[in-house]
Amino acid sequence: MAGIVFYFFAVAAVLGAVMCVLQRSPVASAMWLMSTMFSLAAIFVLLNAQLIGILQVLVYVGAILVIFLFVVMLLNLGTAAKDLRGPSSIAAAVAISGLLVIELIALWRYTPARLAAEIAQAPEAARAMFPGGALAEQAAATQGVVGAVAGPMFQQYLIPFEITSILLLAALVGAVVLAKRRI
Repeated sequence: MAGIVFYFFAVAAVLGAVMCVLQRSPVASAMWLMSTMFSLAAIFVLLNAQLIGILQVLVYVGAILVIFLFVVMLLNLGTAAKDLRGPSSIAAAVAISGLLVIELIALWRYTPARLAAEIAQAPEAARAMFPGGALAEQAAATQGVVGAVAGPMFQQYLIPFEITSILLLAALVGAVVLAKRRI
């Protein structure tokens, strides 16, 4: 039963992503992106990653997508830009599609047995950090799930986390500046 629900949300996420790309209206595209994010959150919950699922909804759907809609509506994009058509855009689409097919084939060949063999070949210190490893289990037991996720995010990955927030702020300020010129 869980497999059927997983595949339902996986198909919904892929369809939502395709519809997001194919829409001409930026608002409709954002709505399809929102449905994709909800489907991904449901997949995270099915995979027993409830915290990541909640963060997916709160951060991506609740904050970033709302900011995106705010910027789109602030810029008042009434007329859609003309589609880029021609040999160069077709060549780019074919190249990107080819790369995606190559990546999917490589992922398809990556079996759980191969992953287990690679984990077995990893050094003992690295194996202890994998889910189910001694360090991962000890961190989850002492700090809880939120502490185990928040620790690395605010210690090892603090700089990328802050850079991302600065980039989002710069994008919002840039949209306001662009909108002010039109008003």
